[in-house]
Amino acid sequence: MKKLALAAALSLAATATFAGGYEEPIIEPVIIEEETGSSGGVWLPLAIFVVIAAAAASCS
Repeated sequence: MKKLALAAALSLAATATFAGGYEEPIIEPVIIEEETGSSGGVWLPLAIFVVIAAAAASCS
């Protein structure tokens, strides 16, 4: 009798687990943005260098 009660309890637990059914996972696309030019990050350090060079030339 105990085995029958245990089997009934396990079958109820198993049916409650699968009651929602299978739902496919939603996969969102990953967007990777790349810089268009190869010199995208060069302009700011170059501008700073030009300002420093101009300041050094005007001081001497």
